[in-house]
Amino acid sequence: MALTGFKRLVGRHTEIGILLIAALLIAYFSASSDGRWANAYNIGTILQVTATLGLMTLGVALVIGTGEIDISVGSTFGMGALVYLWLALRVDPTLAVLAALAVGALIGAFNGLVITRTGTPSLIVTLGTLMIFRGLAIALTDGFSFSIPYASRGKFTYWLFGGGDIMGINTAIIWLVLALVILMLVLGATRFGNRLLAVGGSAASAHSRGVRVDRVKLAAFIICGMLASFGGALEAGKLGFADGSMGRLMELQAIASCVLGGCLLAGGQVSLVGALTGVFVLSSIQSYLVVMGVRPQWFMLLLGVIVVGAALGDRVLRQWAIRR
Repeated sequence: MALTGFKRLVGRHTEIGILLIAALLIAYFSASSDGRWANAYNIGTILQVTATLGLMTLGVALVIGTGEIDISVGSTFGMGALVYLWLALRVDPTLAVLAALAVGALIGAFNGLVITRTGTPSLIVTLGTLMIFRGLAIALTDGFSFSIPYASRGKFTYWLFGGGDIMGINTAIIWLVLALVILMLVLGATRFGNRLLAVGGSAASAHSRGVRVDRVKLAAFIICGMLASFGGALEAGKLGFADGSMGRLMELQAIASCVLGGCLLAGGQVSLVGALTGVFVLSSIQSYLVVMGVRPQWFMLLLGVIVVGAALGDRVLRQWAIRR
C-alpha cells in the first residue's frame, strides 16, 4: 500500500527525483567532509550562491515551460550587475535596481519579439544575444571592473539589495523566496500560468482555444530577463564589484538546474521548487569540491555527468512509477 502511494507521488510531482538526490548528497557531503561542508558558514555561502543563480533559474524555467529556451541569461545577469553598480554610486540603489530591471526587460523583450515575429528558433536568437551583450559588457568595462567603495555602502537600500545579511544569510535569499512564492501563485492560480503551460504543451492547441501564444512567450522572455538582471544586481551588491565576465556560464547552470528539477525541455511542465533544488544541488557540489581541495575545473565535468545521470535516473524513476 505504501509503495503504491509512493508511486502516485512520483508520478504527480516532477521534483521528487531531485529532492531524493539532494537528500543523498547532503548526507554524503556531511559524512565525508569532517564538518568542513556541514557548518553554518558554508551553508550560508551555498544559500547566497543559490539565491542569485536561483532567480535566473526561475526565469529560465518559465521560458522552458513555453517550449522555448533562453541561453542569453548569463549576459543579461552581467548587464544587470554593471548597470546597478554604475548607477548605485550616482543615485539611490532602489533606482539603480529599477534601471537594471528595465535593462533585463528590454533584453527579454528583444529576444521574445525576434522569436515570435520571425519564427527563428529561440536557441539561435538567444545564442546571438548572449554574445552581443557579453561583448557589450566587456567593451563597457574595457578590462576593468565597476565597484562601490565601502564608504558608500551605508544606505539601507544598498543593504537590502544584496549588500547585507540576516544571521549570516545574504538578503538576496529574501528576494528569491518572494519571487518563488509569487511565481508559484501565478502558475497555479492565474490564467497566465495556465496559458503558459498550455502553450508549452501544444502551441497549436492553445492557439485554437483563443490563447495569444506570441504574447505568452513574449511575457515569459521579459520576466526571464528581469529576473536574470535582478539576480545580477543582487550579486553585484553582495560583492561590491562587477566586470565584463560577470555571469559567464551561469546560463548552463540555470538550464541544468531546470532539467534536474523536472522541467521538460519540450515545454508544458514546470517545477519551480524542483528547479531551485537543482540550483542548491549544483551549488552544494561546487562548495564540496572547494572544501575538499579539488580543483574547480572539475566542476564542469561533474556538472555534465550529474545532469546526464539525473536525467536518466529521473526517467527510470518515472517509468517505474507508471508501471502497474
